[in-house]
Amino acid sequence: MSEHTPENIDTAEATGAPPPVTPHPRRWRILWLVGIAQLMLILDVTVVAIALPHIGADLGLSREALTWVMSGYTLAFGGLLLLGGRAADLFGARRLVLIGLLMFVIASLVAGLAVSGPMLLTGRVGQGVAAAMLSPAALSLVVTLFDGDERNRALGIWSALGGGGAALGVLLGGLLTGGPGWPWVFIVNVPVGFILLLTIRAQLPPQPRPAVTGRLDVLGAVLVTAATGTLIFALIRAGDAGWGGFTEIGLVVASVALYAGFVVRQLTAASPLMDLRLLTRRPVATGTVLILVATALMIMVFFLGTFYLQQYQGFDPLTTGLLFLPVALATMVGANLAGRVVGRLGARMLGVVGLLVAAAGMTVPVLWDGTVAMVVGVTIAAAGTGVAFVVASATALGQIAPHEAGLASGIVSTFHEFGASIGAAVVSSMAAASITGAGAGAGAGTGTAGFERGFTTGAIVAIAAALVVLFITPRPPVANADPIGDNT
Repeated sequence: MSEHTPENIDTAEATGAPPPVTPHPRRWRILWLVGIAQLMLILDVTVVAIALPHIGADLGLSREALTWVMSGYTLAFGGLLLLGGRAADLFGARRLVLIGLLMFVIASLVAGLAVSGPMLLTGRVGQGVAAAMLSPAALSLVVTLFDGDERNRALGIWSALGGGGAALGVLLGGLLTGGPGWPWVFIVNVPVGFILLLTIRAQLPPQPRPAVTGRLDVLGAVLVTAATGTLIFALIRAGDAGWGGFTEIGLVVASVALYAGFVVRQLTAASPLMDLRLLTRRPVATGTVLILVATALMIMVFFLGTFYLQQYQGFDPLTTGLLFLPVALATMVGANLAGRVVGRLGARMLGVVGLLVAAAGMTVPVLWDGTVAMVVGVTIAAAGTGVAFVVASATALGQIAPHEAGLASGIVSTFHEFGASIGAAVVSSMAAASITGAGAGAGAGTGTAGFERGFTTGAIVAIAAALVVLFITPRPPVANADPIGDNT
């Protein structure tokens, strides 16, 4: 990615110093190209949330199938994310970015042309697999292309895409669903992705094959994805069959067994997918709990809110998207404020406060009915989750050795996607009665019991997580002490 000019080499040979590195001349252009690709992956969560009621009505999908439309993407994305990062190291980031983009375009076309639930779910899972290849490879390009202060600026732009993607997703979802129709929330990825594919291929020259050696832990990725998928299946079924059925208990037991198999695999594999020892360190454990819960709460808000506003209150998709705009912006504001004060207030206090604010916001729609109460409540909750997102990253990544940063970042990203999958499954089951019966003919004051259970569940989860964070968050490291050893 960098160049050594003949003059630089001659100077280096004369002085005995390593030749200075010349930055890639098109690095900023490439950053924006792969940044748009990453934004497309982020959009595919919130943009689809707005379209869910219309997808269900058009294809005749059940609540369970609609939940998998959300969870299938994030499950495949999260389950294969670390595998994708390892593949980028082994086969080259440029190659993985191009392959991932091509797969994402094809999967988006399949989802957009879907005429049945299985076809739509195939496209969504395909999108998740492609995203797991594309996202870590794109980030690897950014880290490789930039150095020093420029790298910090580039990573700041990359991080800002998360909040911006949530805000843009709700608006774009409303515009596309209310305009040309829900298939376009997927089809719009086809021309954008294809143009990005051709442009990145032209702008970024071929790379030599990386010197990194090793194997892909495919079995490990399959085990952790299957374990989480089985748990999600149990949670979704519980909405109709109840929480104590034989099948549901059997699925939970199977999920635990698969997770145990994953742990054994990581402890015995020559090239494991994940270094489980990182999860035993209190900073990383705190960060993963926070990112899992914060993402689950965010998805709960969008999942419940889109059905409440469209099916129960009767708003069209565009109005729903506009009503969700304060929610997305509140997430960004909460994250920005947390980034400014986390160093002064500390991770423990700020993490607990963020979760308690989220719990308070989730309680508002339980206590008061109506659109205003719902929007105000979820906006407050979104501000709290925004705080939790920042504390999660700062805690998990702030006190690890440099050579472990990539792995720890991958773990946090994996728990982020799994949180989205589990959050959608939990809230879908808790609000099952309202999601399936709040539509035609539901009058004011009826059909909200499921929504209230869903928001109550979110508040309870946030409070429970706040208690966990209160006890497991380590104290700030003592000056001149080992930053890792003092927090394990």
